[in-house]
Amino acid sequence: MSTDAANKTGKPVTLDAFDTERIKADFPILQEQINGHRLVYLDNAATTQKPRVVINALIEHYRKNNANVHRGLHTLAERSTEGFERTRAHIARFINVPDTGEVILTKGATEAINLVTYGWGEHNIKPGDEIVLTEMEHHANFVPWVTLAQKKGAVIRRIPITVCGHLDLSDIDKIITPKTKLLALCHASNVLGTINQVAELAKRAHEFGAVVVGDGAQAAPHMTVDIQQLGVDFYAFSAHKMLGPTGVGVLWGRRELLENMTPFNYGGEMIREVGYERITFNDLPWKFEAGTPNIADVVAFDEALTYLEDIGMDRIRAHEMALTKYALERLSEISGIEIQGPQDVESRGAAISFTDPTIHPHDISTFLDSRGIAIRAGHHCAQPLMRTLGKVATARASLYIYNTESDIDALYDALLEMRKYFGV
Repeated sequence: MSTDAANKTGKPVTLDAFDTERIKADFPILQEQINGHRLVYLDNAATTQKPRVVINALIEHYRKNNANVHRGLHTLAERSTEGFERTRAHIARFINVPDTGEVILTKGATEAINLVTYGWGEHNIKPGDEIVLTEMEHHANFVPWVTLAQKKGAVIRRIPITVCGHLDLSDIDKIITPKTKLLALCHASNVLGTINQVAELAKRAHEFGAVVVGDGAQAAPHMTVDIQQLGVDFYAFSAHKMLGPTGVGVLWGRRELLENMTPFNYGGEMIREVGYERITFNDLPWKFEAGTPNIADVVAFDEALTYLEDIGMDRIRAHEMALTKYALERLSEISGIEIQGPQDVESRGAAISFTDPTIHPHDISTFLDSRGIAIRAGHHCAQPLMRTLGKVATARASLYIYNTESDIDALYDALLEMRKYFGV
């Protein structure tokens, strides 16, 4: 790949040391013109763009190795299976998991969390049990648990947020209690950018025997994720938010929990023996991978992980912190713009939500698109959080490895032009 080697000096990485222009050249779509302007892609919390090596890997699989996995003894089937399982092993290393059998491949983080809801929650949540959520959860880590609680007669407890966008832990002893059966929380917020104290909260929940589910969709792409240090019981994330293809997700779970869970889907591949009176399931991880998986995209995800590792997750985090700091400073210069979430870049990621009191977020997004700038606008699948913030929607600019200060400057200039256009 065209990026330089990971920094081994131990010195802080600055924006100058992080060669974003060389990285940007690896992404064909970033050469596009939108409405006569260069594309400034700031919608990375929704999905990231794909480097050439990932695109080529997808094409190469279909061109040379296309076959179903795990079922054939011919050469193509063996190549396909090898590529598929190579990615699983790579994922395990990426999140510091020694047991590849604990890595379940799904179609996304949403399916991964639903797998836990149905496979574990249906059999373990009882009437009166308490499920603890945070106010900043994405619907994918909110709707399944609320629905399950309603079905089982369980109680939803919530961890509120402070005015600065952090979790308010002042009454945590009253929220996580002996009644707590499950704690589900995002590692990083897709709206506020807040990075949560997952390890601390997981330790507290485990004191009462609760199970902890971590939503890593906004964390795994941006920082080192070490499952051993987090101390969670399940962790979910998606390939498409970390340079990989859409349609691929990961559920990591503790083997002892997975072994006792019911499969989410039934069909081929996930069985060991089938009869009219008795059916037995396959070993982990295939017990939870019914049917033909998204083979080519899983194979291509391996290249995405390699790309991120070649840069270095610590360098990625340092680059985003520096760029986020610059973005927060520039946006703060615009009169009327209100930024949501922490101002301290040490405790936040690179998703920056903001509002203008006189211009609807949808209008902000539409105007920026006319200038070639792609952001997100809406409730970001976090309606409970929006109600807490007193907002219907926000505009969100989210940064990644190929973004630069010039992208932030383009956003700044376009927002000034927008306010002038709307007569603000």
